[in-house]
Amino acid sequence: MTQGFTPSVEFYGANAALLNQRLMHWSHTDAAGIEADRLELTLNIEGLEGLPSLSGKIGLRVGYQESGLVEKGEFVITQRTPVLFPMRLMIVATAAPFSVQDASGYRQRRSASYGPTTLGALFRQLVSRHGYSPRVAPELDGIAIAHVDQSNESDMAFITRLAKRYRAVTKPINELYVLAEAGRVKSLSGQLLPDVTLSVTRDNRPGEPAFITATLDEKSRSKYMGSRAAWWDAAAGKQRVAQVGVAPFKTLRQRYQNQAEAQSVAEAELRRVGREGLTLMIDCPGNPLLAAEGLLLLDESWPSYMQGRWSINKVTHVGDPATGYRSSIIAGGLSA
Repeated sequence: MTQGFTPSVEFYGANAALLNQRLMHWSHTDAAGIEADRLELTLNIEGLEGLPSLSGKIGLRVGYQESGLVEKGEFVITQRTPVLFPMRLMIVATAAPFSVQDASGYRQRRSASYGPTTLGALFRQLVSRHGYSPRVAPELDGIAIAHVDQSNESDMAFITRLAKRYRAVTKPINELYVLAEAGRVKSLSGQLLPDVTLSVTRDNRPGEPAFITATLDEKSRSKYMGSRAAWWDAAAGKQRVAQVGVAPFKTLRQRYQNQAEAQSVAEAELRRVGREGLTLMIDCPGNPLLAAEGLLLLDESWPSYMQGRWSINKVTHVGDPATGYRSSIIAGGLSA
């Protein structure tokens, strides 16, 4: 997709006319993991009688007039904040089907016990009762869980904890809720995301429309080349250790219930430290193809230590009259 020169944003669905006519500023955050996509809008409501109700789903498309718009999904408004002098309305929306009413009790605290089961089966059980259609990556589907407790926590918090245990990504996208490994080429909705190539122009200076700035953060965890997880051998009555990779090892604090579970978690942790040992933060001209779980390719115009493929963890797109259309990226280094 060739970038154009005239940024364009379009809303569809409920309240589309009001949003398209009154929009002053917009921000769309697309994040990997359990964080739902977030849309923040500022509307000019001068001259309107009363406060718009703004119910129903709104859809978002972003891009350039010359090269077309890219679909970014549907959202449900969760917060309205009117401001007086000047008359403005601040709106926050999250990926559908989230709502303030939370009729299904997604955020309600509860306690329950599960197992023996698998990660995929438990995930499907938890998200289906809240109206989502679950999608589980094959490599995570069959991971055995002997027993796990949900203790006075919401289903959202419990899913978050499970995802962290297995270093997985869980994310609601419209009516879908997906469980997958981080750093994959495919998006969480199953659609293929193209590699996005970024180049640094020769005249890369602040104030120029094509200006790009970047920061590389190397964390100590990138030095680990192995991972260890403890598990309890009930038959022998002692603790044992599952180990993958070579020294130096990252030792996980939690003790797991059996060897299979400890081995799965240790392998996932080793993949994580290899992938996330380096963190790259980039601010660049707006690109609607940039998306969480997509792959970023930095070409030969970048310094040698930044060149290559990166996994996008989070991207925030912003449209503003003062700064134009910009994208801010947080990406992790790929181990392969």
